[in-house]
Amino acid sequence: MASPQREGFTIPTSISHAASAQITNKSLGVKYNCAQCAASFSLGKNDAIRCKECGHRVIYKARTRRMVQFEAR
Repeated sequence: MASPQREGFTIPTSISHAASAQITNKSLGVKYNCAQCAASFSLGKNDAIRCKECGHRVIYKARTRRMVQFEAR
């Protein structure tokens, strides 16, 4: 098993403000919408699959805002 120093990787000691904001945004979880009350909320990895407003168990994953483009063959 190789040590981290031998591989050339060092853990960064200072993270820029933009990078730390990006890390905290990713750790919030995935955004979902409730099927019954249409509330928007985010769930973490270990959270129960349940709406935080009404308790309904049918939720939909929110769509991404990024542009997705597929190439035609």
